[in-house]
Amino acid sequence: MTKRHDIIYIGVNDHNIDLFEGQYKVENGMAYNSYAIIDEKIAVFDTVDANFTHQWMDNIESALESREPDYLIIQHMEPDHSASIAAFMNIYKNTVLVSTAKSFSMINQFFATDYADRRIVIDEGDTLSLGKHTLTFITAPMVHWPEVIMTYDSYSKSLFSADAFGKFGALDVDEEWACEARRYYFGIVGKYGQQVQNVLKKAAALDIETIYPLHGPVLDENLGYYLDLYNTWSSYGVETDGIVIAYTSVYGNTKKAAQKLAEKLRTKGCPKVVVNDLARCDMAEAVEDAFRYGKLVLATTTYNADIFPFMREFINHLTERNFQNRTIALIENGTWAPSAAKTMKSMLKNSKNLTFIEPVVQIKSALDSESSEALENVANQLCQEYLAHDSKIADKNDLSALFNIGYGLYVVTSNDGKKDNGLIVNTISQVTNQPNRIAVTINKDNYSHHVIKQTGIMNVNCLSTDAPFKVFETFGFQSGRAVNKFEHTEFLRSDNGLAFLTRYINSFISLKVEQHIDLGTHGMFICSITESRVISTTPTMTYTYYQENVKPKPQSQTKKGFVCKICGYVYEGDVLPDDFICPLCKHGASDFEPLE
Repeated sequence: MTKRHDIIYIGVNDHNIDLFEGQYKVENGMAYNSYAIIDEKIAVFDTVDANFTHQWMDNIESALESREPDYLIIQHMEPDHSASIAAFMNIYKNTVLVSTAKSFSMINQFFATDYADRRIVIDEGDTLSLGKHTLTFITAPMVHWPEVIMTYDSYSKSLFSADAFGKFGALDVDEEWACEARRYYFGIVGKYGQQVQNVLKKAAALDIETIYPLHGPVLDENLGYYLDLYNTWSSYGVETDGIVIAYTSVYGNTKKAAQKLAEKLRTKGCPKVVVNDLARCDMAEAVEDAFRYGKLVLATTTYNADIFPFMREFINHLTERNFQNRTIALIENGTWAPSAAKTMKSMLKNSKNLTFIEPVVQIKSALDSESSEALENVANQLCQEYLAHDSKIADKNDLSALFNIGYGLYVVTSNDGKKDNGLIVNTISQVTNQPNRIAVTINKDNYSHHVIKQTGIMNVNCLSTDAPFKVFETFGFQSGRAVNKFEHTEFLRSDNGLAFLTRYINSFISLKVEQHIDLGTHGMFICSITESRVISTTPTMTYTYYQENVKPKPQSQTKKGFVCKICGYVYEGDVLPDDFICPLCKHGASDFEPLE
């Protein structure tokens, strides 16, 4: 039984379970975590699945050493965490139950009592003192039920995070955290990215050294790694460069096309190609892959004037979880009237920020010369950036990169001899074309101006419209003299030895300084081009696009609207329609109240 900062683990491992929540394969079992804080008063956090009540009660008795708990804190009402409430309360007659009003309503549904005479109802920001330990409660609606709370202990700097940061697998099995945490997240929490983002903003204001989730191991090292992954997952960002091919095949011809495409993608430099036969693979892992990587190929047959059932199921899983921000290629097969691509595209019509590669690859029964050529075209489009990243085969004199210079936003990279540096600029222009000369104007107060004036070289990375706000935070809101801006940024090097970004740019241009013009507060570098590569066809990020679509909008203090009392969803507007249904929890207008 592990103990740190007066916190003792009292949870259990379940190796009898085969399907978690009746659908997710868990070959390595599950952990149902519970914790006790031993102070002047004792608090127990959450219970366990009903099949392990007695083992859990034994753990409590051993941990408390003849003392009785003062509080049972319930953060989440799913039965794998709440099923043992009644048994606990029947044994410990003086213990007070602590949770939210929404939880007590659910407790009454499960146990036919809400413990009205033995409870404390808490809400956002409420505190509970145990002695040295002071607990602060944080509401986390729809992560992933409406009643969820998290708890912060200021003494141990610990966050009891409910189902967040959890994973599949029992604790007595050694396995990588990210793989099973990712499958867990997208399977169970994936729909509620905005709600997770809201909680991450709350967590950012806390000094956290340890995270205690309700599934999976206690996290007490390299917390930035876990927080960054959760931020990527909940913002539907790309975690890993690569391409997923998801296919169904009746007689093997669509399978052959999928396999041939995979070979082409690997040959053209794709760093990771994942191929999933949707009829045979673990569907949850296929969904995980689709959210992990940035590009997805869907290949299926026309079936009963529709698409093959496993493909329909797969796409439904994606759209139910708010699939977005991806590049999609479609392959359809049909002997007499292929229409699968139209159906697949229609199913994805409400998904945000999807870029479809055209034209669709159409196979009539089996690959022929025409469909093979179309497959080659799709492979080239999918791998354009990977081909450009490879210094051996990239076209380093592609002057069409100059077309991506406009009134846009750029990351200018340099190196001071010790580390790479970069800054955001919007003052780049082509001044002549015979010879090609580029003007880059930089404020003298920026460290990059000093470095470039000394070294005489730089790279201009043309940001594309898929660049998230994190890029601007990294390169625009801090000084390269004080921090290493590339510490958490993926990059490659151009022929001049400087870094260029592997993501979120459509081209980069390597420049050599030919002349420096002093403009008072700024310096203008007149440069020749030593290398230019086009990475993708994604449009250039303009300043207007950044302001309207990327930069976070300030929270209006006078925003009018209505908030769902069940799940926290906010409807903005002066009047809530009488027939409005909450898109998250499906409750009606009667369960909304005006924003305060």
